[in-house]
Order: sequence, then C-alpha cells, then structure tokens
Amino acid sequence: MPKNQRRTFTTEFKKQMVQLYENGKTRAAIVEEYDLTASALDRWIKQAQTTGSFKEKDNRSAEENELIILRKEIQRLKMEVDILKQAALIMGRK
Repeated sequence: MPKNQRRTFTTEFKKQMVQLYENGKTRAAIVEEYDLTASALDRWIKQAQTTGSFKEKDNRSAEENELIILRKEIQRLKMEVDILKQAALIMGRK
C-alpha cells in the first residue's frame, strides 16, 4: 500500500482559510469543503492570531528556541570531545 504524499499549502491559501473562518464559516465546513485536517486549520488560525506568520520558526516559544540552541551546542561539544580523544590517542602512540 503506497504511503500518501504529504500535501503542502501556500501562505496565501492558509490566509484565505483563516479569513473564511474569521468571516463566520464554520471549521467543519472549511475542513470538509477543502479536504483539510481540523488540526491543520486550527494551527493556521492560532498562528495567524498570535504572530501572523505561518512559518514554524516564527511561531516558536522562547523555550523552544533556547532548546534548539542548546542541542546544537551539545552536538558541537560532542564533536570537539571526539576530536580531542583521537588527538590523545595519536599523541599517546608517539
């Protein structure tokens, strides 16, 4: 059974769906008419109301941004430790 391909929607389309909702059309009607998932529509509405942007990067909390930065730092430090371990092994042989 082939896996369904993930659909992508333009920013303009998302804005139009949010506009329909804000103009009084029900969530259920929008979801059914445009073959969307309710969770996607809810996410777009929330994003439009909070930041006005549909990009995930613009909708992250301060904690999420800090977590991403810290994970990158941990990855960098692990690489440095691995390099130093290799250097110690090489120096120990001489």
